[in-house]
Amino acid sequence: MKITIQKVQNKSDLLKFVKSQWLFYKNDPNFVPPLLVDRMKLLNKQKNPFYLHSDSQEFLAYQNGDIVGRISAIKNDNHNKTHNDNMGFFGFFECINDQEVANSLFDVAKEWLLSKGCDAMRGPEDPSQNDEAGLLIDGFDSPPVVLMKYNPPYYIDLIKNYGFSEAMQLNAYNLDMENYASDKMLRMQEIIRKRYKITLTNLNFKDKKKLHEDIQIIKNIYNSAWEKNWGFVKATEEEFDYLPEDLIQIADPNLVVLAWVDGKIAGFALGLPDINEVLIHNKKGSLLGAAWHLFTKSKKIKRLRIIVLGVLDEFRKTGVDAVLYYEMGARGKKRGITCGEASWILDTNEMMNKALQQSMHGELYKKYMLYQIGIK
Repeated sequence: MKITIQKVQNKSDLLKFVKSQWLFYKNDPNFVPPLLVDRMKLLNKQKNPFYLHSDSQEFLAYQNGDIVGRISAIKNDNHNKTHNDNMGFFGFFECINDQEVANSLFDVAKEWLLSKGCDAMRGPEDPSQNDEAGLLIDGFDSPPVVLMKYNPPYYIDLIKNYGFSEAMQLNAYNLDMENYASDKMLRMQEIIRKRYKITLTNLNFKDKKKLHEDIQIIKNIYNSAWEKNWGFVKATEEEFDYLPEDLIQIADPNLVVLAWVDGKIAGFALGLPDINEVLIHNKKGSLLGAAWHLFTKSKKIKRLRIIVLGVLDEFRKTGVDAVLYYEMGARGKKRGITCGEASWILDTNEMMNKALQQSMHGELYKKYMLYQIGIK
């Protein structure tokens, strides 16, 4: 049957684009429905500050009048300025198990990116590495944690058969809170705290002035600590200002920890309760349904995602990272958390991968992949 590709051109089309995700996960017990309002906000080019410096075009694939796939072609200008290349991206990819449909989607994304001067395409990124990134390639037996991606296994073949090559693996580690810290780590972090006069503070959501100051500190550490990482792009002032209102709704202030060495800021760690344990029951992705499930089930959340941990260059050899990891685990246990996920970590980050496996008894239980292809 003929495949028709249509551009998303207005709000009504965008709503179809967002809602179409449900079509590809019927009867999948591990699918966590996103909130419709969040997805519409993420793709809103008038509100999301990502689009102040970048652009995208969304497409829907139809066959016999039915939606059979979708894709977003993304030109991230800040990425290209940072890395001095002409990379294009694809994201929000969903597709039936049909190579012809997938090829049609990648073709239209490629043509749009070529028209914007790009010479390669990488993905999936929804819409950037500062959001959700990577295709799940291993670990399909459990739902994703908060702000991590999930997809059917056959997407791997659809992408590879088009000609994409593997660009970078992203790792996710499962942590058991009962034995996450080895005896060596316990002793080491106690010594480090005393030697470097390390003190810890956390966010205070009630003190707006102090909250703003701490968020600025976190922004500076985030942009500095990951500056040399593969594919990293600094978040802009507007993008950081856009985050707190959503973060405050789901964050536990005791799990946003700032580390100070002899009074100087050294690093921070951010952990989020895995609200996907609750949202998996919100089948329609409604805001009201999410609020109800969070209100009635949030105390049953047993998993924590350690989403960000960064240390400034001058303090990287002090062991502040070990203190932060230990503290996140201890605070999680105090909250009633029994397990955690540390994600994602670049596969090339040998120091972090080794620390998670050896010092924290982490199990590499999910792998994600970013793929890339030349398009000229």
